[in-house]
Amino acid sequence: MDDELLELQRQFEFAQQAKSSVRLSDRNVVELVQKLHELRIIDFDLLHTVSGKEYITPEQLRHEIVAEIKKSGRVSLIDLADTIGVDLYHVEKQSHQIVSDDPELMLIQGEIISQFYWDSVAEEINDRLQECSQIALAELAAQLNVGLELVASVLEPRLGTLVKGRLEGGQLYTPAYVARVSAMVRGASRGITVPTNLSMLWSSLQQLLQEMDGTTGVAVDNSFFQSLFNGLVKEGQILGSLRAGVHWTPTVFAVAQKECIDSFFSQNSFMSYEVLQNLGIPQPIQFLKSRYPEGTALVSTFVHPSLIEILDAAAEDTLERGSWIDALSILPASFGSQDAFKLLSLCPSVQLALKSNKAVIFGESYLFSDGFIKDVYDRLEKEMEKLSVSESSGAILSGDLPDTKVGHDSSRFTDLDETGSEMGSSQHATDRGSKKKRGKSSGTVAASETESRIKTQESATSKSKKNQRKGKDTSSSQLSDSKAAVKKQSSKTTEDNYNIPSEEWIMQKIAKLVPEFEEQGIDDCETIVRPLANYMRPKLVEFWKQRRKALFTENAEQMKNLLDNLQKKLDESFLNMQLYEKALDLFEDDQSTLVILHRHLLRTTASAIADTLIHNLDMHNKLKNGVEVEPQTSDSVSLSPGERTAMAKSFPGSLSNMALAVAEALEGKRVETFMIALRAIAEESGLILRKLDKKLERTLLHSYRKDLTSQVSAETDPVSLLPKVVSLLYIQLYHKALQAPGRAISVAITRLKDKLEDSAYKILTDYQAATVTLLALLSASTGDEEDCTSDRILSKRELLESQMAALKRLVLTASQS
Repeated sequence: MDDELLELQRQFEFAQQAKSSVRLSDRNVVELVQKLHELRIIDFDLLHTVSGKEYITPEQLRHEIVAEIKKSGRVSLIDLADTIGVDLYHVEKQSHQIVSDDPELMLIQGEIISQFYWDSVAEEINDRLQECSQIALAELAAQLNVGLELVASVLEPRLGTLVKGRLEGGQLYTPAYVARVSAMVRGASRGITVPTNLSMLWSSLQQLLQEMDGTTGVAVDNSFFQSLFNGLVKEGQILGSLRAGVHWTPTVFAVAQKECIDSFFSQNSFMSYEVLQNLGIPQPIQFLKSRYPEGTALVSTFVHPSLIEILDAAAEDTLERGSWIDALSILPASFGSQDAFKLLSLCPSVQLALKSNKAVIFGESYLFSDGFIKDVYDRLEKEMEKLSVSESSGAILSGDLPDTKVGHDSSRFTDLDETGSEMGSSQHATDRGSKKKRGKSSGTVAASETESRIKTQESATSKSKKNQRKGKDTSSSQLSDSKAAVKKQSSKTTEDNYNIPSEEWIMQKIAKLVPEFEEQGIDDCETIVRPLANYMRPKLVEFWKQRRKALFTENAEQMKNLLDNLQKKLDESFLNMQLYEKALDLFEDDQSTLVILHRHLLRTTASAIADTLIHNLDMHNKLKNGVEVEPQTSDSVSLSPGERTAMAKSFPGSLSNMALAVAEALEGKRVETFMIALRAIAEESGLILRKLDKKLERTLLHSYRKDLTSQVSAETDPVSLLPKVVSLLYIQLYHKALQAPGRAISVAITRLKDKLEDSAYKILTDYQAATVTLLALLSASTGDEEDCTSDRILSKRELLESQMAALKRLVLTASQS
């Protein structure tokens, strides 16, 4: 056997020493290895090196990486790729696997670092720390070229073992340095005797350390001081309380603070929250409640029960005497009105009086007995009784009753006084019955509408009063703020319309009747006089309404007759107005003449209608408010523009605006504007304007023609005859009732040329020319006896008188036929 082995060795040696006649190139070898790998003869992974001339297995790569790590303990992956000569991808892949398998290694920012490397670094840091007493972690991180968080995480588990020091706020300190700073903190904290913000203290200590250490020192963070301080407080070396981490209150200050509060509260029986806040107590109410459980917390003050007893005794005496008292006059000067109100509500006597309606609190601090208020109310009622009906209206003019107006009766128009609703309803029921008997349909419609309005307002009034007695505000619970505001404004306007005493008037009377308010220095009426006036005003208003109701009853029949007569006048005059308006259509093609005719109709017939309406509405308004009115002596009323405007402004609410619109329309140029304004005010007032139909138009034209015919027959004045003849001709020829002024007569005559014979037209034009000449002479005449124009006037008048018969025959012959 040995011989065979020796033989094989010789043969192997010979084979090795023999030179091959065939050599493989690098490329052939690569292809050969690839082929062997494909045929699974080589069944393990192979990695190419960067040079491409070598293969390496993953196991060998990991072995070489581990060897490099053990050399220095910290190696970069890029350096490993260069050293081993393998692509960075394979190095990273194997490195991740090595780090995951070995807990002593970590892969940070492309570097593999071992724990023994950190141990050596920690020893170096410890040596340096012992030399300089303090090191900043930021400096270490910069030197090691790693992150600050990594340095902190590595050093924390080695503190107290490899690193003899304390890590605080990003700084490393030696135990000796910590003890030194701790002593400074302890000394500075013990020297504080008042509440202090610790941030200011730490700033002072930082400045002191920088002066002591110079440029070599490291800036100490506030958290280091705070940590040392918290440890000293926990150990009991510093006594006090810490709030919100930085607000320090020494025990010596807290003791002195409580002694001061106890002394003041025991002497004065109250303590202001503001004083406690100045003493550094952030929650004064909770502090006082915990310290004095028997006390009561007010809005700005904390009081002892003894103070309530003092105020209760004074309030009880005031109620027994039937007087009033200001709680602030008994309480200390630091008390506010809200504090006084709460104290009054806590007094047993006041609670009982308020429950039994024997007392009222005004202005939060004024307590009034029921007897005092009743006495003032009785005196105010007597003051109101002194005002008679005529005096009340005069007082309005003189300013004794400010902010009041003469209202108008809505029993026939828009509104009705709540207190007079029942009487108005029965009155209009009578009206309706009487008008039915007389066969006046317009009165019946107006009365029925009025009665429905009255019933609606009675229902609303009764519901409103019922809710007020229950103490419920129905408007606020059912309506929005905007509707409530509109309702409030409407109620104020209604009060103004009915002479209801205003709040200011009541306040003035109270100030005169109770001079002790001014004597005791109550200058501001808002604090006491206004609330007292508001409290008594509803009863005074009810009293005033009862008086007005009686006055209204007295004038009801006169008001009814006034409105009936007004309706009759409007029925006739408005139909005539519509009849005259139809004649204006004949002059639509002549705008200048049309304007003249419109203005003439507005200044004659329209003015008469407006004056009658406004005057009668004004009389009705005064009767409704109890003002004495003299009976009208004549049917015709003539008002100046100023009088119309003044009366219109005295009307209440929307009726005033409508009356002003009617007055303005009279000064305009269009009849249509006046008619629209007239219909609006008539509808608002409950009056009926009858519309002109064909049958009525024929009837009125016939009546107007008959009347004009009789006037022409009886006319003796040659100047006045011409317009009447022209109007009669228009009725005969155009069936229109023309109302034309002197300036438009010439144009009106021209329109008759095609309707008249030449002879008749010549008579008419000659007469018109003579009339114009006569009027021109009359206007130029001076009236002197020596004036030469008098003869010419006389001759022209005689000429006209001689032609009057011929002119009358033009129309009278046609009328008779």
